[in-house]
Amino acid sequence: MYSIIRSILFRIDAEKVHYMVMNMLNRAYSIAPFRGLLRTMFVSKKRGLERTIWGITFPNPVGLAAGFDKDAKFTDSLACLGFGFIEIGTLTPRPQGGNPKPRLFRLPADKALINRMGFNNDGVAAAVERLRKRNEKVIIGGNIGKNKDTPNEDATSDYEKCFLSLYDVVDYFVVNVSSPNTPGLRALQDKEPLSQLLGRLQTLNREKGGKKPLLLKIAPDLTNEQLDDIIDIVRITGIDGVVSSNTTISREGLRTPKEAVDSIGAGGLSGAPLKNRATEVIKYLHSNSKGTFPIIASGGIFTAEDAKEKLTAGASLVQVYTGFIYQGPGIASSICEGL
Repeated sequence: MYSIIRSILFRIDAEKVHYMVMNMLNRAYSIAPFRGLLRTMFVSKKRGLERTIWGITFPNPVGLAAGFDKDAKFTDSLACLGFGFIEIGTLTPRPQGGNPKPRLFRLPADKALINRMGFNNDGVAAAVERLRKRNEKVIIGGNIGKNKDTPNEDATSDYEKCFLSLYDVVDYFVVNVSSPNTPGLRALQDKEPLSQLLGRLQTLNREKGGKKPLLLKIAPDLTNEQLDDIIDIVRITGIDGVVSSNTTISREGLRTPKEAVDSIGAGGLSGAPLKNRATEVIKYLHSNSKGTFPIIASGGIFTAEDAKEKLTAGASLVQVYTGFIYQGPGIASSICEGL
């Protein structure tokens, strides 16, 4: 059934249809009988999938990756689709429109997406207000970044503002320095600036009197030497884990004709083509760190087998995004049933 619906939806601009469908889901959630129907259809009844990490008990290991609900507009309705956790963002201190449209493209032959959204969001204050009013108790991660016009030397201030604003309304944090769609952002992945940024956030974490888990989201395009630096940075700064991985700038091995891909232009590639590289990175991090920190896996997860592959490689939790687009609203339940 969803394959028929998807074929219709894929005839509409990808970004436009995203908000159209999600607003429909929100309207369904607002009506009690439909809200109950969503839970009945999409929340897995399987037991034994709970995982306790960082003192947080996740009802199941299947989460929704950042980028899908950038502004925390849909957390309540998405919770009814059976996700064990939802990561909002990437959020920036000030609202920004992101890159010019069109900026989200489908590659159906590859079960992939290319996006160059550019951290479009309403600003962190708007998201905080929405999260304060939410009804569902789903676990929320806050993915934070910097505004496009903030120079890298001042980036720490942007991350601080987002961290402090979100502190009381999210369960964990993810620092995003790996998006390819904000000019110069990936330079913050270098060892020295990244260590300083994470060290500062850890200081704020201690000063708040609590200890919200703080994770780093990395690119899949890092070399082994850079991954070794990431392992060292996690050890030095004492952060709580890694999200692996963000979108890739690679276009290797695609079935979509090169001319069509080239016509899309710049952006991060996600979906099935990222699957193998994402698993390789997880294996490398887990093996070379001797499993000393948790990893949230993201990249090419469509089925329970895909999720098992990531968990076997060393991940503690998994996230979907592109798989959600291609597999439909039952993806979390389907993966949970398979696990």
